[in-house]
Amino acid sequence: MQDALMFDPRDSASRPAEPATLTEGLDARGKREFNRLQKRLRRQVGNAIIDYGMIHEGDRVMVCLSGGKDSYTLLEILRNLQRNAPVNFSLVAVNLDQKQPGFPEHVLPDYLTGIGVDYRILERDTYSVVKEKTPEGKTTCALCSRLRRGSLYGFAEEIGATKVALGHHREDILETLFLNMFFGGSLKAMPPKLLSDDGRNMVIRPLAYCREADIAEFARLMEFPIIPCNLCGSQPNLQRQVVKEMLAEWEKTHPGRLESMFKAVTNVAPSQLADRALFDFTGLEEKQDRMQADRIDLHNEP
Repeated sequence: MQDALMFDPRDSASRPAEPATLTEGLDARGKREFNRLQKRLRRQVGNAIIDYGMIHEGDRVMVCLSGGKDSYTLLEILRNLQRNAPVNFSLVAVNLDQKQPGFPEHVLPDYLTGIGVDYRILERDTYSVVKEKTPEGKTTCALCSRLRRGSLYGFAEEIGATKVALGHHREDILETLFLNMFFGGSLKAMPPKLLSDDGRNMVIRPLAYCREADIAEFARLMEFPIIPCNLCGSQPNLQRQVVKEMLAEWEKTHPGRLESMFKAVTNVAPSQLADRALFDFTGLEEKQDRMQADRIDLHNEP
C-alpha cells in the first residue's frame, strides 16, 4: 500500500510562500490578514488531503487549470504544501483550450512559465461541438462538462498522471447537492475523492473544505491573471446560479448554515434516510429478533 501524504498542515501554514513583492502594497493589518487567509487555506487543503488520503508517495498530480480563481488557488496551495510534504509528489498543470473565440492563449503559458511550473496545453475544439449540439435557448453546461471531463481524463493517462486535481470548493459541493435534490431526484454531491466509472482515473478535490469567499479574496490579493469563461458564465437563469444565490442568502441571514450543511454531507446516517440499497429495511425484524435473543441470553447468564 502506498504511503499517504501525512504532513502537519499547521507546520506547512507557518512558512510564508508568497513573493516578497506581493504584500508590499498592503499596510500592516492587510499583511496580517493576508497571512491568516493563506494559512487558513493551506490548513484546510492539508486537512482534506489527509482526511481522504488524496496524495501518496510518487503521485503525479495533474492540476486542471481553467484560468479561474479556483484552479489558480488550487495550484498555488498545492505548490506551497509540496515544499513541506514528507512524501515526494509532482505537479503538472493542464489547461484545456476549448477554442472559444477570443480566448487569450498566451496568458496561462506566460504565467506558468513565470512561476516555473511544468504545464501542458491540450487543444480540443469542444466549443464548436457544444454550440452545434445545444438547442437554442438551452444551457451548454452539461455537454461542455462531459466533453471537458472526457478530454482531461484521457490526457491524464497519456501523461502518466496518477491523480486528477479539480478546483471545486465547499460551495460547489453544496450547490451540486441541492441541484441533484431539486432537479435530479437524488441525494448526491461531489465527493472529495472519486474513482472514475471506468476505474482509470482518481479524481481529487483538495479545496473541498475551503470557502468560496476565501478563495476569491486570495485570488484577488495574489493578482492571478483571471480568464473569464464566455461560454457558460454569461448564460442567464442557470439553475446552478439560482442555487448559488439561495445558499448565499441563507448564509447571509443565518451565518454558519453552510458550514453545518457541509458537515451533514460528511455525517450521513443511511438508516435515517430511505435508500433500500444502502440500508436493509426489510431485514429489521430479523435484526430485532437477534437483539432480543442476545438480550435474553445476557439476562440468563449465571
